Amino acid sequence: MSLDNFLNKLSGLVQELEKDLNEAKSISGLEEVRVKFLSRKGRLAEVMKGLKSLSEQDKPVAGKKANEIKDKLLRLWQEKKAYFETKQKEEQLKTFDPTVPGRIPDFGTLHPITLVIEEISDIFTSLGFDVVQGPEVETDFYNFEALNIPPEHPARDMQDTLYITENILLRTHTSPLQIRTMLSRKPPVAAIAPGKVYRRDSDLTHSPMFHQIEGFLVDKNVTMAELRGTLTLFLHQVFGKETKVRFRPSFFPFTEPSAEVDISCVLCKGKGQINGVPCRVCKETGWVEILGCGMIDPAVFHMVGYDPEEFSGFAFGLGVERVAMLKYGIGDLRIFFDNDLRFLEQFKG
Repeated sequence: MSLDNFLNKLSGLVQELEKDLNEAKSISGLEEVRVKFLSRKGRLAEVMKGLKSLSEQDKPVAGKKANEIKDKLLRLWQEKKAYFETKQKEEQLKTFDPTVPGRIPDFGTLHPITLVIEEISDIFTSLGFDVVQGPEVETDFYNFEALNIPPEHPARDMQDTLYITENILLRTHTSPLQIRTMLSRKPPVAAIAPGKVYRRDSDLTHSPMFHQIEGFLVDKNVTMAELRGTLTLFLHQVFGKETKVRFRPSFFPFTEPSAEVDISCVLCKGKGQINGVPCRVCKETGWVEILGCGMIDPAVFHMVGYDPEEFSGFAFGLGVERVAMLKYGIGDLRIFFDNDLRFLEQFKG
């Protein structure tokens, strides 16, 4: 192929492109033109195959001309594309009505569990408690042994623990943070520890993963009366001042004495019935269990290096989902984890 023949073929591409651009009726048709002329197997690539047949003396001239033609082809195509895009916008503007009200954006909200955790945290921080956090994967020492639950203790069977290894597990309560905090601080200390916990359990009122809040206070001369006063104030803040509170003797390995705390049923207001029908929440008793508590056992103090002769303290633990179910009147724990927007949208502020 001669140089003149090569250059004529290059120049002819411009006329071919212009003809096809004029015939294109849309942006999609314009894309077909681009593929036809500028793709790796397009018309320009076909002409460029003739470059190798030129003499070494003619190749620089041919190469320079080829670059000029390529730039021109691309520029012509881009100009046509810009024309179509402008025309498309003009058509869209013709149908736009600025008087039509705009759409209200859909805003999310905090999950009800998060709302309850924040409410409880605000109550206790206002009383001088710190909020502490720690690992969800724990050692047997922090989760059991330091809390006065030795290997042979029957309370371990009550926990339905998810073990990773013999000594590593998913924490079954947030009480390990009581140990971690006391090991790192000297009395007086007051803290709450909200977080996820794990147990092998799943039904209407239990989940393999749920949320707990552990709380404790250690100082000189702390008594059961201060525990009762603190928890009564807290429960009145969450469920209302008209809520009745009672403490029942119980047992926990890490507190002595220990107690279960009940509140008057939030559904039937402690009557046990609603319009003559047995209350499904309290099962006609008028009371609902809400949390466990007690005075910290001296054995726990020995584990963290506190002198039980000098210091005393109380601890309590509650399930966040249980509080949320009672607070919002929810009968099935699993709905908290379904991510159903119809449910979650009810908590928008």
